[in-house]
Amino acid sequence: MSQRNIEIVRRIYERWGRGDFRAGVELYDPYVLFVLRPEFPDAGAYCGPDEIRRYMRRDFLADLEGAVIVGEEFLAAGDSVVVRVNQQATGAGSGAPVAMRYYQVWTFRGSSVIRLESIREREEALDVAGLRD
Repeated sequence: MSQRNIEIVRRIYERWGRGDFRAGVELYDPYVLFVLRPEFPDAGAYCGPDEIRRYMRRDFLADLEGAVIVGEEFLAAGDSVVVRVNQQATGAGSGAPVAMRYYQVWTFRGSSVIRLESIREREEALDVAGLRD
C-alpha cells in the first residue's frame, strides 16, 4: 500500500507543480483534516474538503501569484507519505518572490486522505509519520 500511496501523492505534486491545486481533492475523506502548524502563515486546522477549498482560495492563493508546490522527496511510512516540498510564488501585491521548503505528511485510510499536515522541520515530519524512534 505504501508504494501505491507514494505514486498517488507523486502524481498530485506533479499537477501542483503546474499550479493545479485541484489535484487530489477527490481523494479527501469527508472529514479530512489539513493542519498548518503555528510556524506557517494562516496556521490552524481546516476540516473537510469545503473548508480546505475556502482556505486555498481566500488565504493561500489570494496572497500569491503563480504559486507552485513541487515534491522533491517521497518517503513511505505505513499509511502515510512524507514529502519534502519546495513552494514558490510571487507576492500578489509586492511582486516579490516567495519561496519556502518544508514537509507535508499525507495520511491515508484505504484510498482516502484523512490528514495532511505541513511541518517545517524534517525530524518533526518523520516523528509524525512514525519514522523516528
